[in-house]
Amino acid sequence: MRKLKFQVQMTVDGYIAGINGELDWAARDWDDKLKKYVGEITEPIDCIILGRKLAQGFIPHWASHPEQEGADKFNSTKKVVFTKTLEKSEWDNTVLAKGDLVEEIAKLKKQDGKDIIAYGGATFVSALIKHGLIDEFHLFINPTAIGNGMSIFKELDSKQNLVLVKSTSFDCGIVVLNYEPQQK
Repeated sequence: MRKLKFQVQMTVDGYIAGINGELDWAARDWDDKLKKYVGEITEPIDCIILGRKLAQGFIPHWASHPEQEGADKFNSTKKVVFTKTLEKSEWDNTVLAKGDLVEEIAKLKKQDGKDIIAYGGATFVSALIKHGLIDEFHLFINPTAIGNGMSIFKELDSKQNLVLVKSTSFDCGIVVLNYEPQQK
């Protein structure tokens, strides 16, 4: 069965964005070691899942910046956008998922193929976490605290224990914490 990975930039106080979606706190001076790490996460994937809100910026950004490192992977990989409001996909190589989140993810995981990676805003990712759908977390902890913002753990209604698989620090101050859900 395919694995669902999740990769996100976070502050040390647990936010993925400021209260208005600000990302000005995220480290941009990634060295080759950090870029290689990201490549190792994304190489074994053949599907990207996104919430609608993030997709509306993510997909056009990568399509209009083919020269950026990683653009080939993001542009050529199939994308599934989870939405209740869009009627048709506006983007190449992208399909819409309009059904129940848990059922749609189960279908994707059962399909033949490589792993799946999730990127998304706080609401979408909160739902993935709440329903225990993520198999592998890659939390890129930035050396910044912002005091308030968007959390991906706000929808939890019960404890979810995670097991640390690996932690890696980088020269720019980012520490990547790689977790998997604890087996019950």
